[in-house]
Amino acid sequence: MQFDRFSINDLVLITPKIFQDERGIFFESFNYREFIVNGIEVNIAQQNQSGSKKNSLRGLHYQLLNSQGKLVRAIKGEIFDVAVDIRKSSPTFGKWQSVLLNEENRQAFWVPAGFAHGFYVMSDWAEVEYFTTDFYNAVSERTIIWNDPTIGILWPIEAGQQPILSEKDNAGFNLMDTELYE
Repeated sequence: MQFDRFSINDLVLITPKIFQDERGIFFESFNYREFIVNGIEVNIAQQNQSGSKKNSLRGLHYQLLNSQGKLVRAIKGEIFDVAVDIRKSSPTFGKWQSVLLNEENRQAFWVPAGFAHGFYVMSDWAEVEYFTTDFYNAVSERTIIWNDPTIGILWPIEAGQQPILSEKDNAGFNLMDTELYE
């Protein structure tokens, strides 16, 4: 596995080593020892999978209590995956990082606790698998609006298109108007 870090502290893109022969492929999508050696302490509490059609946008989500680190992969289709640093004490507070995750690159994005997370579906259909480091807590969940101008995420949405949003995501708050991590 290859672990590539970004300028925003603690975000990591993981690229697996793929073994291929006439039967097909094999790769490790997660290896606890490799993560530890590369400075990522991951204790998986929950595994989730979602399926979404093109132009769906999910996020930007986080939990104040039961803060979740997320290991995210697109197992079918392609997504524009985003993490926003919402740790007020961080030098990269309010900054965002995106990666393209798809079934061809088989990469995973490590988004630790302290970040809001979301994704936009670029293919006709995408299935996203993500492991979390803590359990879902609906009471503690918060949503930052996807198009907050202070964050300025450059979503790959075609001109004139509107993303498909849930009611919860459509009612998200601006970064500076919601509860954040210290």
